[in-house]
Amino acid sequence: MSGKLTRREIGLAAWAANAAAQTPSAYTGALDGFAAKTDAKSFDPVAWTRERYKSAPMKLAFRANSKRETDAWQKKLRAKITQLVGGFPATRGDLKTQVLEQRDFPGYSREKFVIESRPGVHVLGYLLLPKKGRAPYPTVVCLPGHGRGVDDIVGIDDKGRERVDKAGYQHDFAIQVVEQGMAAVAIEQMAFGCRRDARTRKGGLGRSACQPTAGAALLLGETMIGWRVWDVMRTIDWIGTRKELASDRVGVTGISGGGTITVFSAALDTRIKAAFASGYLCTFRDSVFSISHCIDNYVPGILEWAEMYDVAGLIAPRPFFAESGTRDDIFPIDAFRESFSKVKRIYETAGAADRLDHEVFEGEHSWHGVKGIPFLARHLGT
Repeated sequence: MSGKLTRREIGLAAWAANAAAQTPSAYTGALDGFAAKTDAKSFDPVAWTRERYKSAPMKLAFRANSKRETDAWQKKLRAKITQLVGGFPATRGDLKTQVLEQRDFPGYSREKFVIESRPGVHVLGYLLLPKKGRAPYPTVVCLPGHGRGVDDIVGIDDKGRERVDKAGYQHDFAIQVVEQGMAAVAIEQMAFGCRRDARTRKGGLGRSACQPTAGAALLLGETMIGWRVWDVMRTIDWIGTRKELASDRVGVTGISGGGTITVFSAALDTRIKAAFASGYLCTFRDSVFSISHCIDNYVPGILEWAEMYDVAGLIAPRPFFAESGTRDDIFPIDAFRESFSKVKRIYETAGAADRLDHEVFEGEHSWHGVKGIPFLARHLGT
């Protein structure tokens, strides 16, 4: 067979090359071809909002220079944040506690219970009690992030079976807490797991009901953060009814959306003696302000008064630990480092620098806990 191309083949090749040269690039939008006549940046809403951020008032940002000034600042900002999240009920009703199940495992026991947080609103929780040590145990409220909910932090897989491999991005951290000799009270956050509406449930175990629920909160002049923090407060009330638990040594921990409520709960409820936030501490500017997040993260008007590190600073002088992965793409690591440095300044001014610590680990948005859980154990006194 001859290796030469026929005139027909040469012609077809030339036609194809010409057609390819004339094929337009993929259409990207209505401004294609008008780059010389427009300013592309002026059409970017995120760029515009980041410019707006530069002039955000932050009227109650930390500016204290002494412990006395820090105490006064905390009092003002705590009251303002309480107002911004929608406030809390004026009264605490009967918890109406129900115990649904009790199970025994090597090293700990697990009780499934329900309490009433406010009229018509119930919270499901798991109490994990260690078999070593002596009661009353220091107790950590454990808050899951987005996913399947509380089952995903107490060793229950998506078929309702027990597991031992600590799978998923949350790695059954409530079990890790009890393995360190503390009691763990893991609660189902509103809009996760069993606390979802029927329509959302049809989307599967991992689908949250944050959109309709947090949206409703905003329309009512309240926030999902406020509602979830109240559940933590009521859980601490319940801890006070259990003789096995030390109500004067309560900590809180959580990842992602659980980290959000860890920071806000510890900031607003001083009964919490130590806190550990995983995969949350950052800046509003570089996270929920600039990156698509669930609606449950938003507090209307908060930048009028403070940044995230100011909120975390309300935890001082109580012990606080934060961790972040180097490849966390929704709470960027550089902003984590910036935020932590601002929190550190608050702790130093409050005379509590030795009660603050952090860890940066190689990884994505996930629970690590290598230094964080021992931090809780040390400060809560196992």
